[in-house]
Amino acid sequence: MIRISKLFILITLLLLGCWLLPWCVAFLSTDQQSVPFALYSTRLNDFLKMDYDEEKGIIREDTKGNHYTQEQTDSLLPCFYVRQLMADQRFPDSIQGVPVTPRNIQLTNFNFRANAYDLNAPVIGLYPLLESMSGRVDLVMPDDVFRITGQRIEFVVMETNTIDETKSQIFTQALLKKKFVFPARLIAGNPNARKEYDQGYLLLDAEGKLFHLKQLRGRPYVRAVSLPEGLEVEHLFVTEFNDRKILGYLVDASHHFYVLETKGYRICKTGIPSYNPVTDDCMIIGNRFNWTMRVSNENADNYYALDANDYRLLQTLENPVQRAPFSILSFTSMYDKFVRLRWF
Repeated sequence: MIRISKLFILITLLLLGCWLLPWCVAFLSTDQQSVPFALYSTRLNDFLKMDYDEEKGIIREDTKGNHYTQEQTDSLLPCFYVRQLMADQRFPDSIQGVPVTPRNIQLTNFNFRANAYDLNAPVIGLYPLLESMSGRVDLVMPDDVFRITGQRIEFVVMETNTIDETKSQIFTQALLKKKFVFPARLIAGNPNARKEYDQGYLLLDAEGKLFHLKQLRGRPYVRAVSLPEGLEVEHLFVTEFNDRKILGYLVDASHHFYVLETKGYRICKTGIPSYNPVTDDCMIIGNRFNWTMRVSNENADNYYALDANDYRLLQTLENPVQRAPFSILSFTSMYDKFVRLRWF
């Protein structure tokens, strides 16, 4: 028994050594890599890159190598530095010939992030459905949560852990009336009260059809959304931006990126070449004129500039990076929240 215990401890120490020693050596010997940040400038019709150099400090330049001061950068990115331009009394009256005000710019500015780490996490399968038309400014979390089974949608009262049969029946019939087929393949929403308004959830049923579900004055609102021919949705995101123009984002099986507009539930394919939410991190900084979308993975930070009106691709900026693991043995990953033995 003592020999078995010693052998177990020895194997454990050997595994920990394989993991920690290479990590420590690489961590102490690897130079810090500066990763530049970029935004698309409507005035330059080019990306403006911002990086840091130990000798020169912050470097601001476009893809042609032209350098700019901080004040020039403020003017070249008026939608991003709107508060600074207001403080300096330099905010423009128009951008690209379009009259603008600080209020209008701030209303149409938005940020969106989606991380593979969060997307690959385990899902509990219980979702709160907020009241979307409460008449109050502040949103309030409900007393129940819903789940979608193979036959219906069920609302569970959290305090008593019992099913609200009446509400479950009403919402189930509303979904069936719109030809929803149980169970749901995907359920996407933002289940929190720290937002300006609530758009409920985007649902993908068992046949791959798309639906919009929310609660209005205690009653179900269900809308079937027509998908373009041949579109197979694999990932859904609900946005809830301040201007309410966009309801959500869709990603298909071929990793094409789509925009779902609120008005008329119009689905528009963007010019993004490829985005795989399972392996890539995504960040979008948008305004009423253009979007800058960064798609990051282990090998690169790829920047894409999109026109904010028709979502066509304006420009691409590739930035190769090296995010190799410190050791060949690990227990965690940037792509999920599980702790298990991994070999690289």
